[in-house]
Amino acid sequence: MPILDFNNKEEVKEYEDFILNYDGTSFMQDLNWGKVKYNWKQEAVYIKENGKIVAAMMLLVQNIPFKSTIIYAPRGPVCDVYDIGLVNRLIAEIKPLAKKYKACMLKFDPQVLYTDKLDKLYRKNGYKTSGKNPDPDNLIQPSHNMVLKIDGKTEEELMKGFAEKTRYNIRLSRRKGVTVRFSRDIEDLKKFYEIYKITTLRDKIGCRDYDYFERMLNAYDENKLRIYIAEHEGDVLAGAIATNVGKELFYVYGASSNEKRNLMPNYAMQMEMIKWGIDTNCKIYNFGGVLNLDPNNGLVKFKTGFCREEGLEEYIGEINKVYNPIVYLMYNIGMPLKRKLGRKKQKLNTH
Repeated sequence: MPILDFNNKEEVKEYEDFILNYDGTSFMQDLNWGKVKYNWKQEAVYIKENGKIVAAMMLLVQNIPFKSTIIYAPRGPVCDVYDIGLVNRLIAEIKPLAKKYKACMLKFDPQVLYTDKLDKLYRKNGYKTSGKNPDPDNLIQPSHNMVLKIDGKTEEELMKGFAEKTRYNIRLSRRKGVTVRFSRDIEDLKKFYEIYKITTLRDKIGCRDYDYFERMLNAYDENKLRIYIAEHEGDVLAGAIATNVGKELFYVYGASSNEKRNLMPNYAMQMEMIKWGIDTNCKIYNFGGVLNLDPNNGLVKFKTGFCREEGLEEYIGEINKVYNPIVYLMYNIGMPLKRKLGRKKQKLNTH
């Protein structure tokens, strides 16, 4: 059956093997991501040719007003997105699910670079696309990312490509005695969360509940997820959560305290996570999304120091298959407004 039967262990294993071995898989297409997003229902579809899976898509289903839902495939589908015939066949398999859940749309945002050719291809086939440089409030995942290509490179070779200031800060942090370790211990997760709360308050961004991170820890095993902790003389200065799925090492969440910032703990910590990617033959190290495109923005400058050669990458953004045009229109008006209001409320609460 093209709709994955989660009770069939052999079918699930075959599906997971395809996802994890496909070049370009995101950790958000791993079935374990559904365990993290527990308040969404989870489904999956796939296409087989000659007895082998050739395309797949993990789906999350969320209730929205108007007695409807959205079906979302985070960083899906897992296949050649330029093969529109294959993609159309895969999406056709979702039709029974769309009917079952009364979905107004299918939303997907593959982790592939934006090109006018790809955008036009999907528009021509009846899909709605977010286009070039979309408003971040209209998207679930950022369309701009910083990515470091680490395939076949050593630590020394990568260091040469970093900005001079980045190389200096990595060495300074090590020289000043900052140590970095990784862990799967619940106590270290709590340490990470304490400085994560400090970070969200300082940077005026939304703060996830502790349970969210505990679900992440429980969903992925030691080969797929690590907690990184940077310390100095017993003080926890920085922390991160990184995933290693497929051939991508992803810097998912980061945090830093307000103490000893002059020791540059985040630089040493990033280098240790990059080394994990090198050791496991990952092709890319993904620094995650960028919402503020100002080159003088502190976070942009920090990530650019590592990704100086690659620079900022723009993905294709969101592609939508519309099932209910009226609810789709109302959602697209209401959701960006809700996000803007939520951000303003967060800033007011931090003053």
